[in-house]
Amino acid sequence: MGGEIPLIHNYMMKLTKDNLTLYAAQNYHNPRCIDSEEFFEDLKKIKYIKRLLNRYRDTGVLSERLILNHLIVIFNVFGHEAGLNILELKIELEHWGVLKPFLIFLKTIKNTEYTNIEMDKTVVEALRKI
Repeated sequence: MGGEIPLIHNYMMKLTKDNLTLYAAQNYHNPRCIDSEEFFEDLKKIKYIKRLLNRYRDTGVLSERLILNHLIVIFNVFGHEAGLNILELKIELEHWGVLKPFLIFLKTIKNTEYTNIEMDKTVVEALRKI
């Protein structure tokens, strides 16, 4: 593996760590959102996913349903394209072998995308059991 994840989705502004919050706000759609705290709580789902991926890497404990729940929230409130763009920016390359099966499971990407990333077989098997 190695290198960077190729961005397959285009967007108007070049997404960087410096403008992530602005980009997320522009793509945020939650009709029940009543204040900025809720927006930032939804944005923190990325951080929670990173922690779960780190825990899986470090201990072998996979919280597949919790990861799925966080991903579903992300894609529901930011949309598929923006949600995927945010994940591409925030999730390190080392975790994409674990993340890719979740994205395929949720039909966010096709199996033919991100072909340079080999999927974690344990994750694939866990998702097949759901």
